[in-house]
Amino acid sequence: MGPVPRTLELFYDVLSPYSWLAFEVLCRYKNIWNISLQLQPTLIGGILRESGNQPPAMLPHKAVYLRSDLRLLSQHHQVPIHFPKDFFSVILKKGSLTAMRFLTAVKMEHPELLEKVSRELWMRVWSRDEDITEPPSILAAAEKAGMSMEQAQELLERVSTPQVKNQLKETTEAACKYGAFGLPVTVAHLQDETHMLFGSDRLELLAHLLGTSDNGTSYRGRCA
Repeated sequence: MGPVPRTLELFYDVLSPYSWLAFEVLCRYKNIWNISLQLQPTLIGGILRESGNQPPAMLPHKAVYLRSDLRLLSQHHQVPIHFPKDFFSVILKKGSLTAMRFLTAVKMEHPELLEKVSRELWMRVWSRDEDITEPPSILAAAEKAGMSMEQAQELLERVSTPQVKNQLKETTEAACKYGAFGLPVTVAHLQDETHMLFGSDRLELLAHLLGTSDNGTSYRGRCA
């Protein structure tokens, strides 16, 4: 019997492309690193409001850097990120509230499908420039992830219930309590210590904390 897997929580929002990068790397390496990956759908808007932060694209120099940075990271990690044509409308006006409530409902009722449904929503908004706010789009993503249309429709009808709303709020508040000021946030529970790591560029530090930093990992591999 091998060692007990270490627990990692990944707080993410599909509106965040950096969350997608962290998500794919952790999904690829969860078995290699012997971790129990707990996916935590979170609302980035709530994180920003609570912390007083603002989206990086609101700052002109950061906005320019963002495109170049994501292009290179997309190539390196082989995650097909492409900017939406109407970036500000998608990110700042439409947002991700319904999508993240839907993922919260998926986690509550069909947690085994959470990884696949999350990936499909990222693919829609960050790879194919498709909507993630309208019900038909969310249903299409769920169906492509392997969920029956009946299951998906039932979950979509639950996104406005107090149970789902409260769960998403609680998860977002939990991220804030760990010190989140943006997403993604990875929380590593190691022995008697808890480490909060922000962003998708702290994965080598995470490997160090896990004691796996000498394995030559480059974190590359195709998006599943």
